[in-house]
Amino acid sequence: SAQVKSAILVAAAAQGVVAEVREPLPTRDHTEKMLRSMGADVSRSGDWIKISPHGPLQPLDVDVPADFSAAAFFIVGALVTNRSEIIARNVLVNPLRSGMLQVLARMGARIELTNERVVSGEEIADIVVRSSELKATEVDGSEVPLLIDEVPIVAVAAAFASGVTEIRGAGELRFKESDRIASITSQLSRLGVVAEELPDGLRIKGRGDVYRGGKVSSFGDHRIAMALEIFALGADIEITLDDRDCVATSFPGFYDKLRSLSA
Repeated sequence: SAQVKSAILVAAAAQGVVAEVREPLPTRDHTEKMLRSMGADVSRSGDWIKISPHGPLQPLDVDVPADFSAAAFFIVGALVTNRSEIIARNVLVNPLRSGMLQVLARMGARIELTNERVVSGEEIADIVVRSSELKATEVDGSEVPLLIDEVPIVAVAAAFASGVTEIRGAGELRFKESDRIASITSQLSRLGVVAEELPDGLRIKGRGDVYRGGKVSSFGDHRIAMALEIFALGADIEITLDDRDCVATSFPGFYDKLRSLSA
């Protein structure tokens, strides 16, 4: 968990003590980058991240990029909707945050990064996305930390891909705002997708013959709600979602943006 790692590093910086954190798999490194830019002594050796006392942290101005996890829904939306093309501008593409791009590339997605640059220590780009013929892929546990928040929308992409997509090593998803493994598989199944829940992930057979509209549940989970709305857009079906308000947790303007793009 990047949040736990960040809490330990910030606490050590505040107290002026040495702390070391071991990461068996790499997680988001935004905190390390920001601490370094504020003058902290943060180093990495293999799986270990170490912060050492280095005087008071210095203030800085930060240019906050657009959130990749928010952009992810419209990236997949453009891929699975016929004759679509969008540009998502000024998006964070830190490799430890944007692992979905590599998965989508394996699936045959037509995605191009332009205007790539580094701002406040973070990689930023404009993301050009065009509707694509997708094919199935496999995602294992080594990739999951790089796209943990994007698994529900990757599941949507899988529903439009030829073949069977399998995601494993994602057991952490059972402890999010909802059990996201159960939530996304059950609701996509309700809409006609052949989706199977696995103990630590899911399996989806794409390109179903008939996708149908109907009533679905977000389980109060913003990412499940947005993923289902994007599925409905790509499948050209009508859905009735029991709780749309939860979307405001991370993306208050989602429905305005969805209406403007789908027009």
